[in-house]
Amino acid sequence: MYEPGQLVALNERFRGYLPVVVDVETGGLDEIKNPLLEIAVLTIGMDDAGRMFPNVAKSTHVAAFEGAEYNQRSLELNGIDPDNPLRAARSESDSLNYVFQPVRQAVRDAKCTRAILVGHNAAFDLKFLNAAVERTGVKRNPFHPFSCFDTVTMAGLALGQTVLARSCEAAGLTWDSSEAHSAVYDTRMTAELFCYVVNQWENAHKIRK
Repeated sequence: MYEPGQLVALNERFRGYLPVVVDVETGGLDEIKNPLLEIAVLTIGMDDAGRMFPNVAKSTHVAAFEGAEYNQRSLELNGIDPDNPLRAARSESDSLNYVFQPVRQAVRDAKCTRAILVGHNAAFDLKFLNAAVERTGVKRNPFHPFSCFDTVTMAGLALGQTVLARSCEAAGLTWDSSEAHSAVYDTRMTAELFCYVVNQWENAHKIRK
């Protein structure tokens, strides 16, 4: 059983869940009407000293589902042109299977029961992920359907910041504004922020003991 500051296996740290950072780029804010356009996932590991670290992200561009509607403001923000053939976008079902496979493998390798989504404003990423799963009928979704870890809350508590860029800067992480709103970059920075907060929590309790 986990106690703060105590060294435990990764599958005991979060009640059997494996933290997996997810970031999505979309064509709007409505998960039913607006399409998923890019998704990145990044699993979290733990070293022998019990410190969390981010692994390598896996990502893909996603082809909009038939009949999808677009919010122009969202496209301007993420800079995605859905019709650009150089995106090499996969269908929604192929995209989900592409990113789910390494997550399922990581869950098995860590001897966890399933993945739990970590995100900055995690509810947004989770609702688009769940909508895509529902739309495509893809099986064996490795993620918990409603539980998640939100780095907005974690950073607000630990650092007094809620915006991702400001939270990373408060944690001493280098932030590149030119890379922001890329699913891969935002996933990596969210992962580094998550690991920073968890590791600082563990360090604080080890010192007190």
